[in-house]
Amino acid sequence: MKKLGMIVNAHKPQAVEMGRRLLRWSRESGATLLLPNHEASLLTTEGLSDEEWLKTVEVAIVVGGDGTFLRAARYVLDAGVPLYGINLGHLGFLASGRPEEAENDLRRILEDDCALLERPLLYATLFRDGLALHKMYALNDVVLTKNAIARLLQIEVRFNDRFFGVLPADGIIISSPTGSTAYALSAGGPILPPHMRSMLLAPICAHTLYSRPLLATPEDTIALIPRGSSVQDITLTQDGQLAYEVLPGDRIDITLATDRVIRTVALPGRSFLDLVQEKLGWGQSVVMTDRE
Repeated sequence: MKKLGMIVNAHKPQAVEMGRRLLRWSRESGATLLLPNHEASLLTTEGLSDEEWLKTVEVAIVVGGDGTFLRAARYVLDAGVPLYGINLGHLGFLASGRPEEAENDLRRILEDDCALLERPLLYATLFRDGLALHKMYALNDVVLTKNAIARLLQIEVRFNDRFFGVLPADGIIISSPTGSTAYALSAGGPILPPHMRSMLLAPICAHTLYSRPLLATPEDTIALIPRGSSVQDITLTQDGQLAYEVLPGDRIDITLATDRVIRTVALPGRSFLDLVQEKLGWGQSVVMTDRE
């Protein structure tokens, strides 16, 4: 029987209660459900060190919302542990499991009634004066943006070191296919299947009529360089959770990662198209003709 692990959003009471419920189920059913020490102390049970947990767990159950799922993705990044999310948040494209079906979902995973989906990651490097300051992987997106009261950014965009243009905008989103249903969607970007190998460039409130979201190939490198002579309040965010200060003249190179992916569990009847219909209401408005 598979060794399941569990990661719980400790700041969400309903997630903690769901964690306790699944622990009770695991004891009654004989399933193995292992917790890292932090979650274990929260749920008053025995836990494992991070190193031991990552070596032992075969599938990790993530209890929370998409934010918890993104945190879990960073946690398992080097270990390659597949993730399955039970959604206690709002939209839930990453954490797609329903709370009322949680125990049944875990049974199906234990019985191998599921498939694994490989989601490509973004790999970004922040350079200053030619030196790499930060290197990061992102499951959803990396976003270069100004703060709420800062002046408009002038962002030079390069593809494979070829000058593409200078974009006046509040910022730019570089999204993975997984992130196409997150921030990039609200910026007017297209919806991409999460297994597709591509990057999406989506401007944020661009002050031009020509700028539109743009897809890049798996081989492309996109470079973003904020221009200007004065120090501005510019931030680079990684999956909306980690932030880095950026100065004019810094360069951010973004590619698709070639050495890592995030694997997620897909259950029958929970395909990406099913989620698009359920979460975004796609196809719910049907025009009836006289013939019908």
